[in-house]
Amino acid sequence: MRSRMARQRTPVEPTAAPEHAVEPVPGLDELADAVLSMRTRDEAKRFLRDLCTLPELEALAHRWQIARLLERGIPYLEIAERVPTSTATVTRVAQWVRHGAGGYRIALDRSNRRRAR
Repeated sequence: MRSRMARQRTPVEPTAAPEHAVEPVPGLDELADAVLSMRTRDEAKRFLRDLCTLPELEALAHRWQIARLLERGIPYLEIAERVPTSTATVTRVAQWVRHGAGGYRIALDRSNRRRAR
């Protein structure tokens, strides 16, 4: 019989799938549809606030800040001080930006285009 430790899930590093596949998660399609139904920034903020706890919202906001600072070429240590977060979190976000499902890249590109207008 395998030990309890052997049965625990091991962390999976993000991989760059050519088709940018997203792992199946029950309810994710419906959640994505709900996000897409928001029409304004205020509606999106209100939905996110109802959906997430304050620490979850803070973590999500920090990840987005990290991604944007990485995009600007800011060094990891400086990002960790600015956000504030750990360099491990900065490294993890950087891996997802480079080798994730492509969501960060889409959002960063669109955000940059909006700012350039």
